[in-house]
Amino acid sequence: MNHKLLEGKRGIVFGALNEMSIAWKVAERAVEEGAIITLSNTPVAVRMGETAELGKKLNAEILPADATNVEDLDMVFSKSVEILGGKIDFVLHSIGMSPNVRKKRTYDDIDYDMLNKTLDISAISFHKMLQSAKKLDAIAEGGSIIALSYIASQRTFYGYNDMADAKALLESITRSFGYIYGREKGVRINTISQSPTLTTAGSGVKGMEDLMDFANRMSPIGNANADDCADYCIVMFSDLTRKVTMQNLYNDGGFSSMGMSLRAMKQYSNAVEENKDENGKIIYG
Repeated sequence: MNHKLLEGKRGIVFGALNEMSIAWKVAERAVEEGAIITLSNTPVAVRMGETAELGKKLNAEILPADATNVEDLDMVFSKSVEILGGKIDFVLHSIGMSPNVRKKRTYDDIDYDMLNKTLDISAISFHKMLQSAKKLDAIAEGGSIIALSYIASQRTFYGYNDMADAKALLESITRSFGYIYGREKGVRINTISQSPTLTTAGSGVKGMEDLMDFANRMSPIGNANADDCADYCIVMFSDLTRKVTMQNLYNDGGFSSMGMSLRAMKQYSNAVEENKDENGKIIYG
């Protein structure tokens, strides 16, 4: 449903690779809600992915850039302001990759050069992005910047590896930069901690499908999918959340507040009758 929440707003979406990407869904929803945008991804991703198709569909110019390279980021922000005709109202950072995960290195045997790449790509790129935007004064007063995180930043999840360290750093950058950018320019910076989602990057995490099943069983209203995350981003980009900043916001069906659910417990015990009262009603408490 179109509410025109972003009518007249300008945005940049980093990380849309294909239809599995959360960034892809966000870009589509942003334009549906009245925004004009530019798209950015690495030159390799633009060549090998489907970003060009999305750009054509949304009438959005594509600006290939390495998000770990400050000069590239300067170009994206400067050109986006020029192309879109004014300062940027919202930005999505949907960037993450771990060479250690790809190479199946366990956390107690990671390669430190690859760890540095994980942190640079998945977290420090966010700081570079924010610093570049601020120095160029490219973000409009009251603008909104979102990065995608995961609860592994605060809890241990088997197989998530050094990406957990990257997400913890990402959330710390959000708080530290959020204070400065908010005080000086009124710009909001938040992270959204999303349910495990089968994106191209997420599919590389060991046991991803099992993790998704477990999270779905644990969450009272089930996992949030990429479309749900896109909707949340749109609200965070809009003026409806103009006083929300420096927060890590959960979009996970309630998973982050759960200890154990009946549906998850059933994996370990078939004695569901024990969880019914004398009238046969399931006792969830």
